Amino acid sequence: MTLKRSIVLLLLCLVSIHNVLAVEVTALPTELAVPGGIAIVPTNTMASRAHYNNDTVLLAEYEGEQYAIVGIPLSASIGEHAVTLQTSDGQEFTKHFQVTDKEYVEQRLTITNTRQVNPNNDDMVRINRESAQMREAFSSWDESLQPVFQMRPPVDGIRSSSFGLRRFFNDQPRAPHSGMDIAADEGTPIFAPAPGVIRATGNYFFNGNTIILDHGHGLITLYCHMNTIDVEPGMRVEAGEQIGKVGQTGRVTGPHLHWSVNLNNVRVDPALFLVE
Repeated sequence: MTLKRSIVLLLLCLVSIHNVLAVEVTALPTELAVPGGIAIVPTNTMASRAHYNNDTVLLAEYEGEQYAIVGIPLSASIGEHAVTLQTSDGQEFTKHFQVTDKEYVEQRLTITNTRQVNPNNDDMVRINRESAQMREAFSSWDESLQPVFQMRPPVDGIRSSSFGLRRFFNDQPRAPHSGMDIAADEGTPIFAPAPGVIRATGNYFFNGNTIILDHGHGLITLYCHMNTIDVEPGMRVEAGEQIGKVGQTGRVTGPHLHWSVNLNNVRVDPALFLVE
């Protein structure tokens, strides 16, 4: 075999490896095809890539079958949706799924720091800068990590505010609640619910002390309002490893952990991943 042919074959192998995005998993999340939920769509083939709303979708192999694990945004319309699949030989096709309605309840909160409700111009400069940093972290797609779909709560406490609540701060409507709030005493340890790599940390205007933890293939979790952060960007952590402590930094009414789960760049209900 000539050197030129060997190089060509090697490049073809590398392209093939890059295109195969499916990852073998031992369990799937709970399916709930509603706004803010998850659709588990059988591909009935071995697709190498999947997209939904122009974002890459996690492809999982479970018990010999392949599924597209689709995070559905809270803003999704009710009715038929489609995920686009591509095979390694370039063929493209779509699989459809239905999104049904879910009525999320309303929550009204009083915030004493009015700038946390109506930021001034300087605040907005900071908020926009921090939003860009978080968007970059949430856009990570790390195929070297093995996502886990069954997680334990990251902190012991009372689930005080559920995902999807239609929120009003000082009687002003704001974006729906994009995570799960777990109330606990300040200083209560927070643990990684699954293995991953710390993608970002920081003190943010609304979120306070924050960690973004990447579990691979677009599955990323967020931890906000912490007292202390015990990890640094780039660190690899295992399930059950302490990453920080509960606090009340940022826009809060008391000590708690705000925990979000991101899937294909969409916030979805963390309860769909909990095993208890």
